[in-house]
Amino acid sequence: MSLQPFFEWMGGLRFSAFFLESVWPTPIVQCIHLVSVAVFVGALLLVDLRLLGQGLKETPLPQVARAAEPWLFGSFVVLVVTGIPQMSSTALKQYYSPFFWWKMEMLLLGVILTVTIRRKMASTEESQLGPVWPKVVALTSIALWTSVTIGARLIGLLS
Repeated sequence: MSLQPFFEWMGGLRFSAFFLESVWPTPIVQCIHLVSVAVFVGALLLVDLRLLGQGLKETPLPQVARAAEPWLFGSFVVLVVTGIPQMSSTALKQYYSPFFWWKMEMLLLGVILTVTIRRKMASTEESQLGPVWPKVVALTSIALWTSVTIGARLIGLLS
């Protein structure tokens, strides 16, 4: 099943044309998106660095994770909301870009890891985790989310 008709439909929406034809909506949405990226990465790294045994060492891991979680999920919602108009305004370009699909695959894997294994691990006392698995999960998380941002950047540069 091809998603091309969906992308064609999305690209043909008046909403999509508005972002292409208007001067201010696109840069405003992009600025909000970039600020959300910074907040998301900050919340992500607080916990991942703690899983690596770095960062806020005196603060228990579950406490760091609880404090970062609203920022992580709130900024993710804003990223999705601001990403949709950016994607829809260039829908066919996205559809034909291998970097878009790479980004979407890494995004799916990152979300699955973040809301399952990483979340469970971050809410567990460190004495129960052992020395290796927290580091594996943190490095995997950092690698997946870095791949998402690299994919996003490559869409704009090379497509």
